[in-house]
Amino acid sequence: QVQLVESGGGLVQAGGSLRLSCATSGRTDSTGAMGWFRQAPGKEREFVAAISWSGGKTYDSETVKGRFTIFRDGAKKTLYLRMNSLKPEDTAVYFCAARLQTLASARADDYRYWGQGTQVTVSS
Repeated sequence: QVQLVESGGGLVQAGGSLRLSCATSGRTDSTGAMGWFRQAPGKEREFVAAISWSGGKTYDSETVKGRFTIFRDGAKKTLYLRMNSLKPEDTAVYFCAARLQTLASARADDYRYWGQGTQVTVSS
């Protein structure tokens, strides 16, 4: 089993920045690519960003491209999401996820392990 625990969420003004972290534990040697997703009230979960197992390839959704950056530490134990120029529409619960395969994916169904989420609220 793999456990994922997100942290770093909070309340920030529009234009501000936050950095989310996702700590992994358990059978992390079985995990591959990882990603961030978010879910706003009344909306479906949506893809934010993903990174391959090696870290060599990253993918961002069009809504966050140029503002958010996904990266992981060298030991592949912690996943991060740096969020700049935050907008009120970025308000959501942010989830990190891990899949068994090494290739990154934007599809939530491709991910096997999920964290509990961390709330990000951006005020206008």
